[in-house]
Amino acid sequence: MAIADIDLHRWNREEYERLGEAGFFPPEARLELIDGLIYHMGPQTSFHSTCVRAVQDGLEEIFSAGYDIRVQMPLALGDDSEPEPDVAVVRGHFTDYTFSHPTTAVLAVEVADSSLLHDRRRKIPLYARSGILEAWLVVLRKKAVEVYRDPVDGAYRSQIVLRLGDVLSPVGKPEASIPIETFFPWEHRSARR
Repeated sequence: MAIADIDLHRWNREEYERLGEAGFFPPEARLELIDGLIYHMGPQTSFHSTCVRAVQDGLEEIFSAGYDIRVQMPLALGDDSEPEPDVAVVRGHFTDYTFSHPTTAVLAVEVADSSLLHDRRRKIPLYARSGILEAWLVVLRKKAVEVYRDPVDGAYRSQIVLRLGDVLSPVGKPEASIPIETFFPWEHRSARR
């Protein structure tokens, strides 16, 4: 018996956005379009949410005038991808993106718990292929930040892992530095009281 050849439908950004506008997806759905496939993102843990806020706060201290810090908002990366990084630093003012999503970022940050493999295998490579100069993967369970830099031919050539006690300087603002502890506020909560 022959097996039928069945094609997978790959969506483009225009189709994906039309589906959203038509109410095809439930309003509370957390979805992303990556390489033509629509992925459902699971609910966020309190640690994930807290870490996203900590990253946002840390980056707002460094990237002020001339930048917008976007939290879980779309980037239009090519015809078939519209990821929503946990945090993205883009050039300009938020009103610059009233009529279309940004098509690149200075920095894309993913906070990973249950999404670790998805972020590492799909989203980080997408950011490299899209020419985003730097991406961070904040790994909650390891209390570490994987730093990806220098995209060449669709892959990051530089990859380092930083842990508690280390300091990170973004490529877009090399004169600034952020202690890795900033992203894990529960590790030093008593010191803040």
